[in-house]
Amino acid sequence: MKHFFCINPAAGKKDTAQEFAQTIRACCRNHGMTEGTDFLVQCSQKPGDITQWVKQAAQTGEALRVYACGGDGTLNEAVNGAAGHPNVAVTNIPRGSGNDFIRMFTAADPFRDMDALITTGKEVSFDLIEVGGNYAINACSMGLDARIATTMNRYKHLPLVSGHGAYLLSTLVQVMKRMYRNYRVEIDGQEISGEQTMIFVGSGRWYGGGFQPVPEADPTDGKLDVLLVKRVSRLTVARIIGPYKQGRYQEYPQYVRHFTADRVKITCHSEEPINLDGEMRLGQVAEFCLAPHKLRFFYPEAVELVRSGETARLVEA
Repeated sequence: MKHFFCINPAAGKKDTAQEFAQTIRACCRNHGMTEGTDFLVQCSQKPGDITQWVKQAAQTGEALRVYACGGDGTLNEAVNGAAGHPNVAVTNIPRGSGNDFIRMFTAADPFRDMDALITTGKEVSFDLIEVGGNYAINACSMGLDARIATTMNRYKHLPLVSGHGAYLLSTLVQVMKRMYRNYRVEIDGQEISGEQTMIFVGSGRWYGGGFQPVPEADPTDGKLDVLLVKRVSRLTVARIIGPYKQGRYQEYPQYVRHFTADRVKITCHSEEPINLDGEMRLGQVAEFCLAPHKLRFFYPEAVELVRSGETARLVEA
């Protein structure tokens, strides 16, 4: 089995990729591995590099473990390279500003322990969301949420600004603009047309630097969770954003509708940002469905996956 460490230098507040690469090499050598034969370390130069590298490595058919060293966007690139290849398992060494995906586990720090990850035998199979030939493993969105995520990167490198802080700053900027758009949303054939402020489609629970809008979502149950937030005023957004973050959407049925679905199609009048696990696309039409194959995800022995309905994460990412 080969171990492939993919480092995103753009993740986090500053570039420590070269130092981290040396740490990885030392750890692997301590486990008796030889670089090139047993493990690889590569630092991306541009978006898409990691997807291409993982896909090429996966196509050899060799048993492969991929370590996405970065944030949720880095993990998304690795997932897109691994999708459809049962010989590949993926994990995340969190080095980003949000690190939302691994909030579904009981602790984040063990994911930074390379010795623990290299020797672990624990795996889970997660649903994959297919969107026009691309994949997501966690959360997708359109509307205000996606526009917030599009501009969030402008703020995450500011001093003393966390991933959650960057999300809130971007939110403040976006709510000063026109927040809603007209969409046609088809959920398993049921059409809902009208002005929506936010649309969430996901199988995971956490996104946006600590938002958990659907706590009951289960990334292994073969269903998409959908939230539609209708046109609301700025005052209403200010009033419900906290409960929305905490997954209390049921308290606002006049504004928020929840669905579970197999397929969701969203059509808008002009190109809009489409958020796929923090990676952005533009389009007028987005079709979300569950892929026929799942993704193998491995994780440290010291943590457990928090199942739907259980107590939320114990340790902050």
